Amino acid sequence: MPVPAQVVPGGSPYAITSTTPVRVPGGSAEVRRIGTYLAELLRPATGYALLVTGRPGPGGIRLELGSRDRSLGEEGYRLRSTPGALTITARAPAGLFHGVQTLRQLLPDRIEADSRRKGPWKVAGGTVTDAPRYGYRGAMLDVSRHFFSVAEVKRYIDQLALYKVNKLHLHLSDDQGWRIAIDSWPRLATYGGSTEVGGGPGGYYTKAQYREIVRYAASRYLEVVPEIDLPGHTNAALASYAELNCDGVAPPLYTGTTVGFSSLCVPEPVTYDFVDDVLREVAALTPGKYLHIGGDEAHATSHEDYVAFMAKAQAVAGKYGRTVMGWHQLTGAVPVKGAVAQYWGYDRTGAAERKRVADAAKGGTKLVLSPADRVYLDMKYTKDTPLGLSWAGLVEVRRAYDWDPETYLEGAPQEAVLGVEAPIWTETLSNSTEIEKMAFPRLLGAAEIGWSPAAARDWETYKVRLAAQGPRLTGLGIDFYRSPQVDWGS
Repeated sequence: MPVPAQVVPGGSPYAITSTTPVRVPGGSAEVRRIGTYLAELLRPATGYALLVTGRPGPGGIRLELGSRDRSLGEEGYRLRSTPGALTITARAPAGLFHGVQTLRQLLPDRIEADSRRKGPWKVAGGTVTDAPRYGYRGAMLDVSRHFFSVAEVKRYIDQLALYKVNKLHLHLSDDQGWRIAIDSWPRLATYGGSTEVGGGPGGYYTKAQYREIVRYAASRYLEVVPEIDLPGHTNAALASYAELNCDGVAPPLYTGTTVGFSSLCVPEPVTYDFVDDVLREVAALTPGKYLHIGGDEAHATSHEDYVAFMAKAQAVAGKYGRTVMGWHQLTGAVPVKGAVAQYWGYDRTGAAERKRVADAAKGGTKLVLSPADRVYLDMKYTKDTPLGLSWAGLVEVRRAYDWDPETYLEGAPQEAVLGVEAPIWTETLSNSTEIEKMAFPRLLGAAEIGWSPAAARDWETYKVRLAAQGPRLTGLGIDFYRSPQVDWGS
């Protein structure tokens, strides 16, 4: 998972033994880090030393940069398994890392155990040649409705990496909580971050903690996409600073789940001092390409004010060298050149709204597709699902998998689609166990939609491969939803 672009089986398997080295020829520090990561993954279950070495020699697991196959791009790889050696080659380190995830899945699922298990540890003979369909394969974690610790975010990052997801979108601000320290506006975090849905203690990331999340994600070849939701979904900010309100009165902190009632004061100059300061500090902490400025459900902002505000907010993001992202309501304003609209509509979304997004795509706006009734991972599976919401409908495992980004939004040019993102909103989710119950196994489908060629995907073979992932998820300590649409076995 995701299904590779090409698999050519053949020959005897490669066996990992107590004398197997992990070879990283060429001396690249980054390749050595990937080799060390691989060895650390395999050591607990195998009990083997798996020495990481730059010394040349026959045999072993070999990680090699320098493939001349341009079709692999920056993230593709080739994995060749023979009795004498297992070799992963790529044009860039991200490709080697993704190849390591494929190697991991080609081993028995007991490789995920944190203590020694009985072998043998064999990888079937043959060659896998693989590269992603889309360059943007994301997952969003809402840390605003409920706050999640650095350790919980890292756990999710590791799970995303196994399935070759390469973007982590962090929803850092909303009505219920502000989750990132901003030096120029300190009460955003200390006061605005002091609660969450239901009235819990909330929390926020210090700049050092946020940098650690960014660093850890990068070590797994995920780019962090930070979101500061503007001009609505801003009650935590409005409660923290009275001057951000048109009447100069700070509202109380909010712990409910209603949306669409808050708005920054668009006419006031201080609003843009706030926007500039926040986006500047967040951009300085985040080396990635994108800066997400939200823009959804701004029902308390007039259309005229919304258009004016989004023009200024986009300019600020551009000023700090970032590509602007926004929810698809951004297309109701004037998206700047190169902007990315994240589409979260669903079957009941009106034709006019869909057409507006498609027309923006025709005009050059790029799209990331996150249809709510397909890949919103917080939607209930069935009416009896105890967690989650159902405003976009019920989303069983097949529905989450059985769609194609290329044809999903009628009228949008194929070349406008950058990829797919699976958001998980946390109004009803407060810990990693609850996140995992809703994300898995649907996250695997979203990952495959983003990575695998359309021709390689179909439900009948997918559900068999998905069932085979069940023991691996269990081995990772993930209590996933065992959909009756899949034969999970005994």
